[in-house]
Amino acid sequence: MSKSTAISPDSAALAAIAAMRARLPKADPLARLPDVHPCKIPRHIAIIMDGNGRWAKARELDRRQGHRAGAESIRRTLNECGNLGVEQLTLYSFSNENWKRPIEEVTAIMELFSEQLSLEAANFVEQGVRFRAIGSRERIPFELAEAIDAVEQVTASQRGITLCLALNYGSRAEIVDAARSLATRVAKGELKPQEITEELFAASLYTAGMPDPDLLIRTAGEMRVSNYLLWQISYAELHVTDVLWPDFGVAELHCAIRDFAGRTRKFGGLG
Repeated sequence: MSKSTAISPDSAALAAIAAMRARLPKADPLARLPDVHPCKIPRHIAIIMDGNGRWAKARELDRRQGHRAGAESIRRTLNECGNLGVEQLTLYSFSNENWKRPIEEVTAIMELFSEQLSLEAANFVEQGVRFRAIGSRERIPFELAEAIDAVEQVTASQRGITLCLALNYGSRAEIVDAARSLATRVAKGELKPQEITEELFAASLYTAGMPDPDLLIRTAGEMRVSNYLLWQISYAELHVTDVLWPDFGVAELHCAIRDFAGRTRKFGGLG
């Protein structure tokens, strides 16, 4: 689809925009992406933010500076998703496996999370952003856990875009936790095995109540999903870009959404 081809605001487009603005007053998708029909804007975008370290190395900087530059990309992406009417943005921020990194880098990342959450809390409230975090709280520093709880609480009633950070997260662990939870209910006689459905299982995941991602973006060119939202991305469209996360901006986000909008989602049917 050409960038220069504007979409006529038909009744479906106007209805989609009205629904977006009911959630996100500043949403104006046709002004931001005039060649993408508003009905084709993903409801939920998930991103594997990769390349902070490579970005820093290419500039002969410390890896910690790469992570700090990556925080700026989060701000840009969140803001533009709000402009486009995206309902939720979920970011793979720190995986279970990332604890294997040098302790100095892990400590710096945790401190950066705490700092940024404290700085952004007021902005979230002003902009109507609802903040959520998914993943295990085990090993998370006390100060960071407190900051997460505080920002989740102060933004709980917000009705704008949801920013969800997958922090100390691993999808296999999430699935195992859900299975254990359901097994416990069966053992207590609260539930029969034959009553376990896909819907009930999904409601036992960390992401209970959240829509499944429509679009999964991975930066830095890696062609894998790295134990991220394995259940939830079953029918997500995948978009991989060679751009490193600190360089990911509005143009790259628009490119991913155009790619998504140009696909036919069949969900196993014939379309």
